[in-house]
Amino acid sequence: MTTDAQSAVVTDGFHLVIEALKLNGIDTIFGLPGIPITDFARKAQAEGLRVISFRHEQNAGNAAAIAGYLTQKPGICLTVSAPGFLNGLTALTNATTNCFPMILISGSSEREIVDLQQGDYEEMDQLAIAKPLCKAAFRVLHAEDIGVGIARAIRAAVSGRPGGVYLDLPAKLFAQTMDAEAGKRSLIRVVDPAPKQIPGSEAVKRAVDLLKGAKKPLIVLGKGAAYAQADADIRSFIEKTGIPYLPMSMAKGLLPDTHEQCVSAARSFVLPEADVVMLVGARLNWLLSHGKGKTWGGRTHKDWGGQKFIQIDISPQEADSNVRIDAPLVGDVGSCVSALLAAISTSAGSTWAKPPTEWLAAIAERKNKNVAKMAETLAKNPMPMNFHSALNVVRDIVKANPEAILVNEGANALDFTRSIVDMYRPRKRLDVGTWGIMGIGMGFSVAAAVVSGQPVIAIEGDSAFGFSGMEVETICRYNLPVCVVVFNNNGVYGGTDVNPAGGTDVAPTVFVKGARYDKLMEAFGGVGVHATTPVELRNAMEQALRSRKPTLVNAVIDETAGTESGRITSLNPQSVKKK
Repeated sequence: MTTDAQSAVVTDGFHLVIEALKLNGIDTIFGLPGIPITDFARKAQAEGLRVISFRHEQNAGNAAAIAGYLTQKPGICLTVSAPGFLNGLTALTNATTNCFPMILISGSSEREIVDLQQGDYEEMDQLAIAKPLCKAAFRVLHAEDIGVGIARAIRAAVSGRPGGVYLDLPAKLFAQTMDAEAGKRSLIRVVDPAPKQIPGSEAVKRAVDLLKGAKKPLIVLGKGAAYAQADADIRSFIEKTGIPYLPMSMAKGLLPDTHEQCVSAARSFVLPEADVVMLVGARLNWLLSHGKGKTWGGRTHKDWGGQKFIQIDISPQEADSNVRIDAPLVGDVGSCVSALLAAISTSAGSTWAKPPTEWLAAIAERKNKNVAKMAETLAKNPMPMNFHSALNVVRDIVKANPEAILVNEGANALDFTRSIVDMYRPRKRLDVGTWGIMGIGMGFSVAAAVVSGQPVIAIEGDSAFGFSGMEVETICRYNLPVCVVVFNNNGVYGGTDVNPAGGTDVAPTVFVKGARYDKLMEAFGGVGVHATTPVELRNAMEQALRSRKPTLVNAVIDETAGTESGRITSLNPQSVKKK
């Protein structure tokens, strides 16, 4: 705040934005300083906000997005105009696709210059570009509207189905001044930004009746169930009904993966066999093969009458998006599960009947068979390491440190980790989510460490690490307890491809042989370890967790161990089959 010649106390746009954020409980900003927001970042830090500065805006945006997922408050990403704004857009759109509450705040050129295309510094109509890529977009032109703009952005980000919001702040807005008292009155503390949406009683009864009549019921938990933080009620409902459950990737740990009702090890059996499937915060998108096709026993629209679906989702438009939803339950996950619990507890005063023994026995048989097969594979100790022998170490480390947050990305590194490493606590597994994109690793790791204060283990394919690897400097700069494990197999999927035309250029999927990613961490003052055996990998990870020092383990993996595109090979059409 400053004082003018008449001694009236005034404030400016910088302080109004900062105070509006603080008023709404936001204490951390992720971003990258530069014109025109460098002074804002300095002032925000001076006013008590934690400002985490990155090396690239996309990584800062990913950090903000996952912070929103973990806290249920919108994560804030701050970028410069034009190129910086564009760099943040991938993260903003990914947040919207994954239903992570996030606000991208970018400086911009003045409207009058943009509209006349007069060639301003980094001139771009950022609002128009952002609108189709996020849940909502707003621009603030006057200091007295800052409170409204931030309030609208917060409410849009977290209400209903959460998502990404863009907030455009032209450069000259920050320097605008107004009476300090009037400015204070103009700020808004958002009351109940994400109000509960209670499901209708008829919808609850319809769902309960469908479950009662099921012979082969199944519950599918999505990351929406994890985001809801209704952990106790979800566990109670699953255990009281006795229904087997399948956690999607980021829902792992809502109940321990070792829970007797968890059927992850029998996924390919239960999906086509179940007669009633209840989706809790999960969508029938490509990750569940759209509810039809081979994954679901070859079902098409002709077979819709045979398998019934219950879907809990806050958006009524989600129902019937791929197949018929027989019992849509519209509301927030917490309210819906609470209502279902009440219904099964009071229904005719009777005890809920557990699923038929035949169904549970068939699942147990398939599950035990697959678990035994996996145990046999994990027990092997090939040289060099493969994904299984390396991840057997990670599996043990996570079991011994259940509060650690696991970040995971890659192709094979993602697929194998998801199926091998058990999770024991909710919201402890963070990965590529709905879009399946690369590059979330270091941004997610930084935010997870900052928000939770817990150690972070990042399991990265060497290709995936390349998208955000420079952020190890950020990890070192803030001295974060992050242990990055790069599975180094010399390339994308593996390092064995050859140039079919000959010549000196390597194949497009091949990296530098024997690259030492651990040296990158050492260059910034962290701990680098080169591991070629499971023993070396175990020692390095255990030491990293004990010391809480920034650590990168270069884990050398057999370059022939991977498969092209991991488990989504079917999405990668090839005109020429490999011989």
